[in-house]
Amino acid sequence: MRVPFETVVKELRDLLTPRLVAYIGGVRETRAVHQWADGTREVKSAEVEDRLRFTLQVALLLSEHDAARVVQAWFQGLNPHLEDRSPARLLRDGDLGEVGPAVLAAARAFLIGG
Repeated sequence: MRVPFETVVKELRDLLTPRLVAYIGGVRETRAVHQWADGTREVKSAEVEDRLRFTLQVALLLSEHDAARVVQAWFQGLNPHLEDRSPARLLRDGDLGEVGPAVLAAARAFLIGG
């Protein structure tokens, strides 16, 4: 994804809610999310930016088939394809190189099986 980071955050904020974006981004307050979207705050690390860009890819994939509230619930819910862990938690706490493919596979499985 080559879109500006501010656009990534704006789209995520609309799809997932500021609170969920803050959780995945590893910040405690939604104010940081709004500031990222406005371009008035720098993201602390490239890792966080990569994590949020990947999250947007998955969220957009899911949103092509389901409403935003379903996408939000998918990110927060325990997922059997992820050893009963939530995608949001894996994306927040895990190494993107390791958890990213698993989260994407779980999203694809959800789209196929509902």
